[in-house]
Amino acid sequence: MQSRATSTPEPGPALWWQLFSSWFRIGLFTFGGGYAMLPLIEKEVIDKRGWTDRQEILDIYALAQSVPGIIAVNTAIFLGNRLAGPLGAIAAAAGVIGPSLVIIISIASFFQQLQESIWVLRAFSGIRAAVVGLVAAAALRIGLRTCRDKRSLALAIVVFLLNMFTSIHVLYLLAGGALVGFLMYYVFAPKEVH
Repeated sequence: MQSRATSTPEPGPALWWQLFSSWFRIGLFTFGGGYAMLPLIEKEVIDKRGWTDRQEILDIYALAQSVPGIIAVNTAIFLGNRLAGPLGAIAAAAGVIGPSLVIIISIASFFQQLQESIWVLRAFSGIRAAVVGLVAAAALRIGLRTCRDKRSLALAIVVFLLNMFTSIHVLYLLAGGALVGFLMYYVFAPKEVH
């Protein structure tokens, strides 16, 4: 993956701290995890920090989705490593994981009392609905940027339908999408595209 950062300081303690603090904010202020985090990730790493661009972040999301683990943590690791090597990856991963770890340990102490509170149950109902909106917005935003021609749109629709109406494992869908994408855009693409 080619570096597309626009304003990245030299790797070292200053960048490690920026990676940690940026990803800590992302982890702290995003409810729902996973795809609900994508809009905040883009705002922080593209708009605010200029560490990447919208095309590269789509590539990072694709990689992060294709390996085991949580998409936000994998994204943090990929981008942190690209910007500042292994220590950058560790700083970014620690930042995004830290808030959840602290909050989960805190909530676990009071779980029984929280579970019985009508106010907490109502708040979580609202949070769940908001998370659905965030995930839908992230999916639409990624879809609009990724499906730029009829072939990619057709592939996206086929994979969506297979995922919704069959029991084919997501790993097979990802592998099939990679194979079909390779064939469509490299093997059977017009010669000038190569």
